[in-house]
Amino acid sequence: MSNRGKLEESMKTLEEGIKKVKFILDGYPACKLFASEEYMRYYDCVYLLCVQPPPFDLSAELLNRYHATLDESINLKVLPSLKDKSGTSLLAEFLRIWTNYKAMLKCLGGFFLYLDKKCTDQKRSAPLKEIAFSCFQNGVCNDLLPKIFDAALLLISQDRREEPIDRSLLQGLSNFFVENDGPKKGTYYHMFEEKLLTDTSSCYARIASEWLHSYSSADYILKVERCLNDEKGRLSQFLYPSSVEKLLQLVDQLVILD
Repeated sequence: MSNRGKLEESMKTLEEGIKKVKFILDGYPACKLFASEEYMRYYDCVYLLCVQPPPFDLSAELLNRYHATLDESINLKVLPSLKDKSGTSLLAEFLRIWTNYKAMLKCLGGFFLYLDKKCTDQKRSAPLKEIAFSCFQNGVCNDLLPKIFDAALLLISQDRREEPIDRSLLQGLSNFFVENDGPKKGTYYHMFEEKLLTDTSSCYARIASEWLHSYSSADYILKVERCLNDEKGRLSQFLYPSSVEKLLQLVDQLVILD
């Protein structure tokens, strides 16, 4: 087989792997989709396509294919799965699809490992994982995040009213924030913290007013102490300690001033 024929055959084989890897977004485990030796076969295809001398080096085409795979996955699988959902069901599906998306990236990262190293060593692109996270942020989060925040705030409000909730959803959202740049200013976590501060201020201003009209001073103080303990236990499960302290100080100020 000619060199061109080998390259074409390698690209065809890689496409077969890419087609299969997208099923991970539907919840299929990678171990059920790929035998262990298949990973090396797809890695070898990418390696062969990247080490050719010009004009046969297909690194740029492979990088474009990686981008296209992410775009196809988001537009054809991720967004349709989130469409028309709201509240808790949206948050649960968002976290499920994020988990599957990361699993898909792990597989793709194995296929494209040599390309990733080559491009980053030569400073031709950002690391592939960084590209993939950016695609998810731009393609999914930018539009849906306000609804995700609202769903999380609703859960917190229900928890404050002692209604049963699935706290693992808040913990899962917190993990998502950590994986996407953590608590730095301008990040998703920081944006959510700002919304939670506003929501908490409104919530406890109303509660303090109601308690002052309904309870004696002694009972009011007991309610405040219990409230602060409950709020600390609740928030500590999914927020950074600095955020917990900030919110507790806000609550303390509201209930004392009122």
